Amino acid sequence: ARICTAHAPMADAATSPPSNAPPMKYIIVTGGTVSGLGKGITISSIGRLLKSCGLRTTSIKIDPYLNVDAGTMSPFEHGEVFVLDDGGESDLDLGNYERFLDVSLSRDHNITTGKIYKAVIERERRGDYLGKTVQVVPHITNEIQNWIERVSVIPVDSTGKRADVCLIEVGGTVGDIESMIFLEALRQFQFRVGRENAFFVHISLVPVLGSVGEQKTKPTQHGVKELRSVGLSPDMIICRSTERLEQSTCHKIALFCHVSPTNVLSVHDVSNVYHVPLMLRDQGIIGLLNDHLGFPRFQHKELTPDLEKWSTMAHAIDAFEVEVTIALVGKYTGLQDSYLSVIKALKHAACEVNRKIVIKWIESSDLEDPASAAPAEDGKAAQSVEERKAKHDETWRILRSVDGIIVPGGFGSRGVEGKIATAKYARENGVPYLGICLGMQMLVVEYARSVLGRAGAHSVEFDESTPHPTVIFMPEIDKTTMGGTMRLGARDTILQPPKNGPAGVPSLSSQLYQNKTRVSERHRHRYEVNPEVVAALEEGGLNLVGRDETATRMEIAELPRSVHPFYMGVQYHPEFKSRPLEPSPPFLGLLLSASGQLDAWIASQGSKKRKTVEQ
Repeated sequence: ARICTAHAPMADAATSPPSNAPPMKYIIVTGGTVSGLGKGITISSIGRLLKSCGLRTTSIKIDPYLNVDAGTMSPFEHGEVFVLDDGGESDLDLGNYERFLDVSLSRDHNITTGKIYKAVIERERRGDYLGKTVQVVPHITNEIQNWIERVSVIPVDSTGKRADVCLIEVGGTVGDIESMIFLEALRQFQFRVGRENAFFVHISLVPVLGSVGEQKTKPTQHGVKELRSVGLSPDMIICRSTERLEQSTCHKIALFCHVSPTNVLSVHDVSNVYHVPLMLRDQGIIGLLNDHLGFPRFQHKELTPDLEKWSTMAHAIDAFEVEVTIALVGKYTGLQDSYLSVIKALKHAACEVNRKIVIKWIESSDLEDPASAAPAEDGKAAQSVEERKAKHDETWRILRSVDGIIVPGGFGSRGVEGKIATAKYARENGVPYLGICLGMQMLVVEYARSVLGRAGAHSVEFDESTPHPTVIFMPEIDKTTMGGTMRLGARDTILQPPKNGPAGVPSLSSQLYQNKTRVSERHRHRYEVNPEVVAALEEGGLNLVGRDETATRMEIAELPRSVHPFYMGVQYHPEFKSRPLEPSPPFLGLLLSASGQLDAWIASQGSKKRKTVEQ
C-alpha cells in the first residue's frame, strides 16, 4: 500500500515523546450558542477529576484573535492578563487551569492566531518550506497540530513527567469566522493521533423560557449542527442551564445531536464553582471518558477520584456565616474579570480563615477631589461637580466601613491620587492594607509625602517633573515597544530582617512565608521604587524587607506590627500563584488581620516551629 506523505508535518525531535511512551490522550472542548458559558471552568473541572484519579494533566487554550498574546489588551476588553512563570502574558483561562490542576503552564500553552501566523511566516522567510506556495491548508493547519503535539508533552507539575491527558479549549463560539481554521486543524488532528485518543466535548446553553419553565434544546441542536458542518462530531455534550437538565431534555438532545443519552451531562448553576467537579463526578464522566480513551496507566483499574479535601472546601464555603468585608480599590472595577485572580486569591484566603468574604468594589477616581474635572468614561456622559461630590462622599463612606483594603496593580494615571489617599487612610487608621504592584508603589509614594515630608513626591510614570522621583522607570526596559517588554514572570525575592520594630522579631512577610529566606513570585511591571530613596524610607520607619538578588530592587514594603496591624505592599503579583487549598501568603495575612485572627495564627505558627525543633 502506498502511504501519502505530501503534507506530512515535520517532527520536532526535541519534544517528541519516547517511542515506547503511551499515546497522549486529548480532550477537546468547544462552545456553542453564546460565549461566556464557562468552558474554562468546565475543562478545569474535568482536569481536576482526572488529576484526583492519579492521572497527570496539562491544558492548552486556543484564542482565535490576531494578537500574539494578551499583554497589550485592555482589561475592559478581555479581562485580566494572567502572567505565567516564564513571563508569558496569557488569557485568564490559563489561571483557571493552574488553580484547579495545580500546574505551572508556559506561554506556549496559550495558542493565538497571531502566534501561529507569526511562526509560519518566520518559517517561510527562512525557506523552510522549500519554495512551496504557503497556504492556510496545509501549512497553517499543520503548524497548529505540531504546536499542540509539541506543547502537550511539556512537563507542568512537580513530578517533571509528561502528562497523560491534554485538555484543549477552543475559545469563542463554533461558527465564528476567527476560529474556523482551528476547527479544521482539529478535524485533521483527530485522524493524526487516532480517533481513540481524541474526545470531543461540546458545551452549549439550554435556556429556560416561558412561565412553565420549559428547557429549550434548539440552540444546542443548531450549535452541534454547526460543529458537524466542519467535520467534527461531539462525543459528549455538556449543557449549561439554571436548573439540572430534565431526563426528557437529555434524550431529546441525544436524539437530534447524534450522541448517547448517557453522554449528555448537566452543569447547572451552583453556589460556587468548586461544586462543578463534584457535579460531573456524580454524573459518571470519569467512566465515560475512560470507556472511549482507555487511559493506559489505568486500563485494569477502576478510576476513583479522591476529592475528599476538595468536597470539604466546596461545602465549607457554602456554610460560612461570619463575614469579612474587603474593599478592592482599582480603576477597572466596571469588569470584575479584570481582577479575576485577585478575587480568587481573596476567596482562597477567606476559606482558609473560615469567613464569608464580601468584596466592596471601589473606583479609585471616586476617592479623589470632586472639584477636579474627571474625564468621561467611554459611552458615559461627564458628571457635574455635584454628582461627583455625592459619589465621592458615598465612596468614602463605603471605604471607612470595611475590615481591610486591597489595591491591586494597574496602568495609567486615572485614579492614582485616589489610591494614594487610600494608602494614607489605611496607614493612619490602622486598617489592614495590601498593595500589589502599583498599589505597593503608591504606598511608598504616600509614605514619602506624608511621613518623610517630601511634597510632590510621585512616580515618574505619572509626573516626569516630580521634585522627588520615588518610583522610577527600570533602566533595562524598552520605552518604545509595548508588548512583552516589562519585567515579567517568576523572580526570586530575598527576605531580609526588618530594620525597624522590636529587636529579634522577624518581618511579617517572613512569618507569612513560613520563615523562608527566598520566595518565587510572578512579576509584571515597568517601574520600581527608586533605590536612592530606600535609605530615607527605612530611616523614616518603613521596612523594605524583600529585595531581588542584587538587593537594589525593592519587592516588599511593610510597617512593623508594633506600628500597624497589617500594612504591606508587594511589587510582584502573589495572586497568580494562589491555589484553592493553598492560599497566597500575603492574601492570607490580609484576611487573617481583617478578621482579627492574625495574632493567634502567628502564635500557632510559632508553636508548630518549636515542636518541630524539639522533635
